[in-house]
Amino acid sequence: MSADTKPVQYEVVHTTRYDYSESVAVSHHMARLSPRVLPYQQRLQHDLLIEPPPAVMTTHTDYFGNAVTYFAMQGAHKRLIVRARSQVTMQAPSLPASSNTPPWEAVANRATLPLEALEFLFDAALIPVSTELRAYARAAFAPGRPLLDAVLELTRRIHDDFTFDREATTVATPLADVFKSRRGVCQDFARLEIACLRSLGLPARYVSGYLETVPPADSPRLVGADSSHAWLTVYCPEVGWIPVDPTNNLVPSLTHVTLAWGRDYTDVSPIHGVILGGGDHTLRVNVDVFRLPES
Repeated sequence: MSADTKPVQYEVVHTTRYDYSESVAVSHHMARLSPRVLPYQQRLQHDLLIEPPPAVMTTHTDYFGNAVTYFAMQGAHKRLIVRARSQVTMQAPSLPASSNTPPWEAVANRATLPLEALEFLFDAALIPVSTELRAYARAAFAPGRPLLDAVLELTRRIHDDFTFDREATTVATPLADVFKSRRGVCQDFARLEIACLRSLGLPARYVSGYLETVPPADSPRLVGADSSHAWLTVYCPEVGWIPVDPTNNLVPSLTHVTLAWGRDYTDVSPIHGVILGGGDHTLRVNVDVFRLPES
């Protein structure tokens, strides 16, 4: 797989709005909304606008290397708006031909794996492995088969066997329920493939980010039509982490903007926190990924 050397530039606007039925007295939040800097992805600009303005706001890098912004609201408020605006330049990652990757059993040898891969072998809160998932995955992993060749078949099988259904699951839906119903969304399909790979002793990590969506021919591009997205990467010696997207049955390239990665969704949630008060609340999220014209 050869990389396209022509870069693509995007502007991403991610708006999260909370409306509360009662005043919130105090709230503390963590946001992971700044795209990562990678060999094939450069972050040109990142701005975070928070309304009402927070009393405290700091930034740091978490254990997995994700950029995190902590902010605290210390005045009464019934609405919180967090708008992240970022610009990135993308190039397609250079990846080997699937047949040129090592046999999958060699990758599953823990004695040869570096620490950065070993820590993505174990169960996570939302991604437990099971004998059932191992059996499902094993059909693609014949003895001696090249790693990426087998991973791509597993990716295709998940895409073909499972139906995308926004109403079928939530973030808290157990993975066993997703496997049984054969329905879910991108985060479900990503954690399903991760669990399958980990069940075979193959390191895999959960990736969050954005996906550029293209409207049908002769249809206008709708504001807010883009969305947060989830996929995964699998570790391959001498290559590094190779991305795959089971929701779309492809290897992510120029259309996937990487935001954060971790063991599962709990490590990469765009915004989470605690509040005092607030009563009931409604949440609205709007994402736009604009491909900028060539300079």
